[in-house]
Amino acid sequence: MRTYVVERLVDTGLTCVAISFVVFVFLHLAGDPAKVLLPPEASKEAVADLRRSLGLDDPFFVQYGRFLANALRGEFGDSFIIRDKALAILLERAPATIELALAGLLVGVALAVPLGILAAYRPRSWVDHLASIVSVVGQAVPTFWLGILLILVFAVWSRLLPVSGRSGFRSLVLPAVCLGLYLAPIMMRLVRSGMLTVLAQDYVRTARAKGVSEALILWKHAFKNVSIPLVTMVGLQFGRLLAGTVVIEIVFAWPGIGFLTVKAVRTLDYPVVQAAVVVVGAAIALVNLATDVVIGYLDPRIRYG
Repeated sequence: MRTYVVERLVDTGLTCVAISFVVFVFLHLAGDPAKVLLPPEASKEAVADLRRSLGLDDPFFVQYGRFLANALRGEFGDSFIIRDKALAILLERAPATIELALAGLLVGVALAVPLGILAAYRPRSWVDHLASIVSVVGQAVPTFWLGILLILVFAVWSRLLPVSGRSGFRSLVLPAVCLGLYLAPIMMRLVRSGMLTVLAQDYVRTARAKGVSEALILWKHAFKNVSIPLVTMVGLQFGRLLAGTVVIEIVFAWPGIGFLTVKAVRTLDYPVVQAAVVVVGAAIALVNLATDVVIGYLDPRIRYG
């Protein structure tokens, strides 16, 4: 396991380098930050001076080499707009994104596990049909439309919850529910299919013949075996959420990494975008690695080469 972890950490580093290069290329193809930062009537001399002060007049590979050398030391430069360290700005927004991702994941698991178990326990019943409808609708409805609908119902019409921002638990409810409703169908289908397979096994029939209660069969014998793929799915979904909450953050004006990155892309704030992509990419890789390690401990039969 130790060798596997070391190899994955090396792969993570190489992946982050590749991601940073791709992002660096596309940012430089997007436009000139000096022209965005200066007013339209600025002279060519003013644009050239600003480019020189920002280091943008150097050759491309010189700029990238400088960025990579600084990034290895945890230095991504200063934001062109905020005039502060890009990494510091990113870390300031990170708790909001992590909070939203964890809350959305919690809502998704809380909805998916009971519905998936009930649908598998009573196949072809009204619960199973309802779960199937919820699964299809949940994946088909765009998250931005669902977010706007939740705001309209619970914030505008009923005035029960805040419309946007991050100001306590009440402001977290709507974006977390919106995110959880999007995640729940994926995990619910996984739990249902896994439970159907396990409940058809011989050892489950043997437990019933011995008089074991249905609740004990479902939770201890059946769900315990489904928990390994569910943990894998939760880990993968959490990694995706760290990078995929952008739409939710924009709809609810949630001050997280996604909201910050979109603003930085619009203003061609190279250091902030590069820091966000590299840090989030590394976080996703580390979450996936942690998921593999947890699965290895849950099932001792799994051995990583």
